[in-house]
Amino acid sequence: MSDGPAPLLAGEELEKEYRSGSEVVRVLRGASVTISQGEFVTLIGASGVGKSTLLHLLGGLDHPTAGRVLFAGEDLAGRGEAGLARYRRQDVGFVFQFYNLLGDMSALENAMIPGLIERRPMREVRELAAAALVEVGLGDRLNHLPGELSGGEQQRVAIARALINRPRIILADEPTGNLDPKTSEVIYDLFLRLQAERGLAFLVATHNQELARKAERGYRLVDGRAREVVGDASAIG
Repeated sequence: MSDGPAPLLAGEELEKEYRSGSEVVRVLRGASVTISQGEFVTLIGASGVGKSTLLHLLGGLDHPTAGRVLFAGEDLAGRGEAGLARYRRQDVGFVFQFYNLLGDMSALENAMIPGLIERRPMREVRELAAAALVEVGLGDRLNHLPGELSGGEQQRVAIARALINRPRIILADEPTGNLDPKTSEVIYDLFLRLQAERGLAFLVATHNQELARKAERGYRLVDGRAREVVGDASAIG
């Protein structure tokens, strides 16, 4: 590590194995990544190479077989399950490919869920969720159900939901995987605006190389290891 400020989020020599009967499947074999405060970083690689696994480890959704995850210089392994739960609720926002919205709840109610889990006052949570939906361009869709929204609108609800506890970093797993190219551009432009306006950091796992070129830095995940590609669009693509 350098003598400068610690990265906001770092994975150091992360390994992850899964057992399937007597077989051991090694998904990650010493992957290392860093994301600084306010930085936009992409993680690219073919389907099945381990991008989701790496994001799950960085987000505290799973534990590494070896290696460590550091948030603002703190080893997450020392937090315990209650501390990891707080990390997932407060410090990290998650955006997934399939939106994960509850179909019988409105856009506003879906966006409120993280704040309610934090047991914030209902009025405060409602105001935060409404403001987040306005911020992502859905101020006129607050009371619509997911089934009444387009795919891009549903993803923006998911982004608003990720924002309301004011995380410091968003981990996005193939956030445009279900969207057409034009809508994908809209989602990426929204991420870049949130980065600029909120100072949010992003780590976005994607196989969309055109969109990956918009990032400040990128990592290519191959054979369980992450190779950094910096300032080189051809390397990202």
